[in-house]
Amino acid sequence: MPQPTASALSVSEVNRRARLLLEQGIGEVWVEGELSGVSRPASGHVYFTLKDSSAQLRGALFRNRARFVAAPMRDGDRVRVRGRVSLFEPRGDYQLIAEAVQPAGEGELLLALERLKQRLAAEGVFANARPLPCPPRHLLVLTSPTGAAIRDVLAVLAARWPLAHVTLIAVPVQGREAAPTLIAALGLLNRQQALDPARDVILITRGGGSLEDLWAFNDEHLARAIFHSRLPVMSAVGHEVDLTLSDLAADVRAPTPSAAAEMLVPDGRDLRQRLAGLERQLWRCTQARLEREGQRLDHLRARLRHPGEVVARQRQTLGELEARLRRAMHMRLAADRRQLDHLQRRMGACHPRRGVERAGERLARARARLALAMQRDLTRRGERLAGLARQLQAVSPLAVLGRGYAILQDDSGRVIRRATDAQPGQALTARLGEGRLKVEVKRRLK
Repeated sequence: MPQPTASALSVSEVNRRARLLLEQGIGEVWVEGELSGVSRPASGHVYFTLKDSSAQLRGALFRNRARFVAAPMRDGDRVRVRGRVSLFEPRGDYQLIAEAVQPAGEGELLLALERLKQRLAAEGVFANARPLPCPPRHLLVLTSPTGAAIRDVLAVLAARWPLAHVTLIAVPVQGREAAPTLIAALGLLNRQQALDPARDVILITRGGGSLEDLWAFNDEHLARAIFHSRLPVMSAVGHEVDLTLSDLAADVRAPTPSAAAEMLVPDGRDLRQRLAGLERQLWRCTQARLEREGQRLDHLRARLRHPGEVVARQRQTLGELEARLRRAMHMRLAADRRQLDHLQRRMGACHPRRGVERAGERLARARARLALAMQRDLTRRGERLAGLARQLQAVSPLAVLGRGYAILQDDSGRVIRRATDAQPGQALTARLGEGRLKVEVKRRLK
C-alpha cells in the first residue's frame, strides 16, 4: 500500500481555507438576479436563491440585517443584493451572505407568466366551474408516487371516507418532463369510456416548493388540456399562497392536497354522528307513535260494545224514529188539510162566474158613460166649428168681394195692387164676389 506523501487535511480545514479564499478573493459585491425559494423560518433569518437565465446562487439574510430591509422579498421579484461571497463550513454550502437588498423590478418569469395568464383568461380557459360529485365514484390522482401530496391525500381519505376508490397515476411533478406527462395522462383518462364525468373526478396535486419546482403547472398546454378535459378536474398544487395556471384552469382549486381530499369526500365521522342522531330521532318518533296508537287503542276498546247491546240500542232508536215519523206525518196531514180548506174558501169567494157578472156590470156602466161623453163632445165640437166658421167668414176675401170689390190679376196670377203695375192694352182677370171677368186696360188715370 503506497504511503501518503503529505499529511492529509481535514474536511473542516478544507472548508475553512475555501471560505477564506472566497471572502478575501471576491469580497463584498452587488449581485442582481431573480428571487426564488424564499423561506422565513422561525429564527427570523431569510434564505433565498438568486438566479438568472443560466445560473443560480444561494443566499442568506440574517435576522440582524433583515429588519433593515424594506423590500418584501417574494419569489419572482428582481432584486440587487449587496453582500460577501462565503462558504458555510458545516455543510460546505457556497452562498452569498446578504447585507442589503434593493428591488430591481419584477422578474422576467413572472412578467411572462402574467402575460400568459391574461391571454388565457381572455380566451376563456379559466371559465370551467363544473360541480364535482361528493364523494366521487372513482378518484384519479395525478401526482408523484413518492411525494408528500399523495400521502396527505390518502391519509385524509382514510380518516374521512375509507370507502373511496382511488387510482394513482404516477407522473413527475417537476422538471421538463412533468407537463408533457401530465398532458398525456389527462388525454389517456379522458379517452376511457368507462369513466363518467358526472361521477368520476381527476385530482392533480403536489406539495409546496419554489417557483421553479411548480413551474411545470404554469405550462400553457397543460392549462388548455385541463380546460378541455371531459372529466372534471380539481387542482391542488403547492401551498395556499401558490397559484398556478393549472389551478385557474381547473373546475375547482384546493389550497393544499389535504384540503382537496377534504373537499372531495364527506367526513365519515360526521355522517356517523348524523346517522346516530337520526337513529335516536327515529327511536323517539317510534316510541311516541306507539304511545299515541296505544292510547287510541285504549280509547277504542273503551268505546267498543257487545253486538247485542248495539242491536238493542239501534232497535230502540228505530222505534223512537218511527214514532217521531208517525207524529210528523199526522201533523203534516192536518196542516195540509187546513191549507186545503182555506184555499177552497178563497176559491169560492173568487169564482169566475161572479167575476164575469161584475165585469159585465162595469162594461154596461162604461158604455153609458161613453155614449154620454161622445154626445157632449160632439155638441162642444159643433159649437166650436160654427164659431170658427163665423170668424173665417168675417176675414175672408170672398166676403169683401161680395160687397162689390174685385181682385185684378195678370196672366201669371200676380195681383195688381197699383196702377203702375199694369200697362195699357194689357189683359187682366177680375175676380168678383161671384164669377170672373176678362178686362183690358185702356189707359192709366192719375
